Amino acid sequence: MLRQCILLAGMLLLGGCVTNGDFGRVRPELVQDDIHDWVGRDAALAVGGQPSAFPLTDDERLLRDLAFPLIEPPYDRNRFDSVWREYGLGRSPDRHAVPFERAAYWIRLAGQYRRSEASAYAQIVTDARNDVERIGPFFTVADRVIDIDAKRAKSLAYVRHLTGEEYANAANRNVENTAIVAWVCRSLHNRGASYRFALEHLVIAAPSPSAAQAEQSLNLLYARIGNRCPGATRNRVVVKD
Repeated sequence: MLRQCILLAGMLLLGGCVTNGDFGRVRPELVQDDIHDWVGRDAALAVGGQPSAFPLTDDERLLRDLAFPLIEPPYDRNRFDSVWREYGLGRSPDRHAVPFERAAYWIRLAGQYRRSEASAYAQIVTDARNDVERIGPFFTVADRVIDIDAKRAKSLAYVRHLTGEEYANAANRNVENTAIVAWVCRSLHNRGASYRFALEHLVIAAPSPSAAQAEQSLNLLYARIGNRCPGATRNRVVVKD
């Protein structure tokens, strides 16, 4: 972690203060292969487990990369310190225990100056659709990782001369990967609740025909979440005419 801090600080000094490139993504020169490795560590610790010391497979690393934008609040993507957040720096070990506040998204949405309420509705539509686009790739990789983990767990009984450390690291990695998927599901439920809360309050504050498009986008999001994370259908949005 110290090596990452030193390297990142050096790149920021060379590249100036702008950390994000197009579409809010971290500039390519600030990205390393292990940028999101901390996701597995934090996921394991959050469920009382221990991170594995085994190196990540290609799919395990991709799982962490695809998980990050689904667990990071959408309104934090363009913060000045977003590159530090991509590396998991400055995170509180107890962050997972912080109660979810569904009004946070609405507070930020309503707090921005706008000439037209249409941009607020458009922001909800954009954020919901971005999540829809990310769900498929994440769970495609998650399916492969979980399948391989199941095979690894079965193999433990047949591989001779495993040390206790090897056994523990294998078991810990399986817990780590499963915890990441569960973390993404919790985050998706929370994001859906945040968008719904914002849309319902926006309809009262600034009624607009644009509410129908936002409603459709949220219901599509809930349908996609429900396919992979049970319980999402209870969040279905109905905006009354």
